[in-house]
Amino acid sequence: MPVLEDERGARDAPARDEPGRVGPGRGEGPVDTEVEWVYQPVEVHFGDGRWALGRISGWWQDAGGSRWCRLRVARSGHPARWEPFDPARVVLLPAGGL
Repeated sequence: MPVLEDERGARDAPARDEPGRVGPGRGEGPVDTEVEWVYQPVEVHFGDGRWALGRISGWWQDAGGSRWCRLRVARSGHPARWEPFDPARVVLLPAGGL
C-alpha cells in the first residue's frame, strides 16, 4: 500500500495522459462518469504519529475491485490526487450535524 505524502513529501499530481482520465499513474484511473463526486472531511494519519485534516472529493473502484479516493491533505501545498483508500490511515469524519 503506498504511503500518503505529507507537507514535507515531494510527490507529483496524478498523470493526465488522456482527456477525462485522472488517476494513479500514466492515465490509469477513472473517467469522470465513473467517479462518485463527494465532499467528505477526513483525518489523515501519517506513519510517524502525526496527522492532518483533509478531504475526499471523489470515490472510484478499479477493475480489480480496489476502492480509491481523491484525497487532498489540507495545507500541504499539494493538489488532490487519487490514493488507494486505507481506512486505517484515512479516517472519515462527519460531514453534517451530529
